[in-house]
Amino acid sequence: MSFHLILKTVKDFPKLTVSIVVCELIGLISTPFTITSITTWYAFLHKPPFSPPNWVFGPVWTTLYFLMGVAVYLIWIKGIKKKLVRLALFFFAIQLFFNFLWSALFFGLHSPVLGLLDILALLLSIILTIVAFYKISKIASYILIPYLLWVSFATLLNISIIVLNR
Repeated sequence: MSFHLILKTVKDFPKLTVSIVVCELIGLISTPFTITSITTWYAFLHKPPFSPPNWVFGPVWTTLYFLMGVAVYLIWIKGIKKKLVRLALFFFAIQLFFNFLWSALFFGLHSPVLGLLDILALLLSIILTIVAFYKISKIASYILIPYLLWVSFATLLNISIIVLNR
């Protein structure tokens, strides 16, 4: 499929662009919390054997933020005047907030416990978002499944770090 054909199938390219850029920006503005701790505080934590190498996180999160942008775009184009759309976008905004907050708590404050409390709220808000998206666009909800799986894995990693570093 050519790029031109893809653009023709996108109903509103500016909304798609804004959706993706906003999601990617959340990742970008949380990066300083992570970068300052990766080679210092985080490097000295005991981690479980299933902990991925640090270089994996950047590409995974970039991809997930892109998918989140596409998913929220598919909801946004259904019409902001619709109550279900507004509710779905509300849940999406809440999960995006908890997503950002996790880096600030876990890496910024060096607090795996606060990170765990946040990531549990994040998981719940992702599930609520997926359910709300499903009522509007099944595709949009399915696009968020890799995000839910990754955050579930991150939750297990977060718990393991707490247990291993008591």
